[in-house]
Amino acid sequence: MALSRPSTPETSQIFLNSSGSVVVDSEQATLVGESGSFKDAGPEHPPKDAKFWLIFISLCTCLILSALELSSVSTALPTIANALHASQFVWVGSAYAMASTSFLPMSGGLAQSFGRRPTMLLSIALFALGSGICGGATSMNMLIAGRAVQGLGGGGIQSVSGIILADLVSLQERGLYAGLFGLTWSLAVSIGPVVGGSLASQGQWRWLFYLNLPICAIAALLVLILLDLPTPKGSFRDKFVSLDWAGNILVVGSSISCTLALTWGGVTAPWNSVRVLAPLIIGLVGLVAFFIYEATVPKNPLVPITLMTNRTGVSGYLQTFVASVIALCVAYFFPVFFQGCKGASAVKSGVYGLGMSALAPAAIVSGILVKKTGRYRPQMWVGWCILLLGLGLMSSLHATTSSGFAVGFLVLVGIGIGIEYATTMYPIQAPLSVTQNAPALAFMWFLRSFAGVWGVTIGSTVIQNELAKRLPSAFTSGIPEGSGLAYALIPELPLLPPQLLSEVEEAFAGSLTVMWQVLVGIAGLGLLCSIPMKGLPLTSSLDEEWTLKKESRTSGSSENLYAEQA
Repeated sequence: MALSRPSTPETSQIFLNSSGSVVVDSEQATLVGESGSFKDAGPEHPPKDAKFWLIFISLCTCLILSALELSSVSTALPTIANALHASQFVWVGSAYAMASTSFLPMSGGLAQSFGRRPTMLLSIALFALGSGICGGATSMNMLIAGRAVQGLGGGGIQSVSGIILADLVSLQERGLYAGLFGLTWSLAVSIGPVVGGSLASQGQWRWLFYLNLPICAIAALLVLILLDLPTPKGSFRDKFVSLDWAGNILVVGSSISCTLALTWGGVTAPWNSVRVLAPLIIGLVGLVAFFIYEATVPKNPLVPITLMTNRTGVSGYLQTFVASVIALCVAYFFPVFFQGCKGASAVKSGVYGLGMSALAPAAIVSGILVKKTGRYRPQMWVGWCILLLGLGLMSSLHATTSSGFAVGFLVLVGIGIGIEYATTMYPIQAPLSVTQNAPALAFMWFLRSFAGVWGVTIGSTVIQNELAKRLPSAFTSGIPEGSGLAYALIPELPLLPPQLLSEVEEAFAGSLTVMWQVLVGIAGLGLLCSIPMKGLPLTSSLDEEWTLKKESRTSGSSENLYAEQA
């Protein structure tokens, strides 16, 4: 039985566990205040056994799926778009992010009602189905549809993986394991562009998606065999009815409406047109209505209002959103610099993009530092400063700038992103009970995915508008309306005469400079959002309902201490 607690945020709280022992809520035990040197007096968990590490490996295998897909497609997209002779390129990225966003809030509810393993298997199955559709796509519309199905599965994989890790590892000791998650993600992201570029250059881009199928099979087998976690009791009908379907429909509709507006704006319709403003306003109002509904109506809300009742948690969610906007924008459009300004092939641009893999060691080091010191705010502030520096330097890039400088600047950006990705969970979860792990983490992943829509769209819009202004109108007149100029022009660059090629490369560099400057402003907003968060101690408790073994959560000495505190 999980620990119960009042809902009042960030106040000193004392409650009883299932055995009747008095326990002080870890993040409220202000024995040392907010200095960050507090060590939770909670239980020392035994060393991780073979079963834990097998489960951890199965989760890492699942993460490889979504990471490979994300990084490989962005590098090969110009080749794919040219092969399908179609426009609306931005939807290849946005469809995935939109579908992922729509499923993420529900993934937490499914994991809570039906269990972690069934939800993970469903996510893997959806990802495999979407990969098959993409691999066999004969048109851009079919590819976009497949990407949407992939997004459903990819979002569920990321969300449920994080939830399971929170079930097995306390917040206090999670830094190392979250860092290993980051390392797995980074290695897959690093390999993805090279694999994607290699296949695209050989005209075998369909294997970008077909290669997912055997990995899906391996991941599903590992999950089926190893992920032996508790499954909630009850009939399928009762579990199905208990889900917050109205809330999910509301958030899905609102997210899609926003995505439509962000995708059309400046590309197929002016930003001040009814076609863009109407869905954008409807979507934003719908999201506000969703949060009001979640706070007042459902018995089992997708997003409990308690997640939003403390400034530390709100700060963590805002930082999650901002960091993800930047990460997705950089991942999608950094290859454009090398392909549009340096004439690099898809393979070579993928190799250059390996600089972003610096996020992996940065995530591991920051996670270890959090575990050792019990503090997360200093790392997060350092991360934002490094990110601002890296993006500021990237805004100085020109078509004639050395590729080495560009890669070096990307390394700085990768370090900043890695630190933020590894640490934003701490202000989100530190103020909450462990029983709220699933909805808290599902909402965190929802924001990351929704931010991806904004990140890809912001980058697309800025580059589209800037290229339209900087390139000769006669040169762009042949591009179909609604096309993404960057991806439509890159395959044509080798055919241009030298003088025109130089002009086009400068146009690409100038357009990207504006985009980096926009991201500098967004990163500054992230730093400002970090100021209100408190340095709360990190709990060593686990939610007993979802642990592998029923473990005692208190020792005799600590019970006496807590009783005296009470």
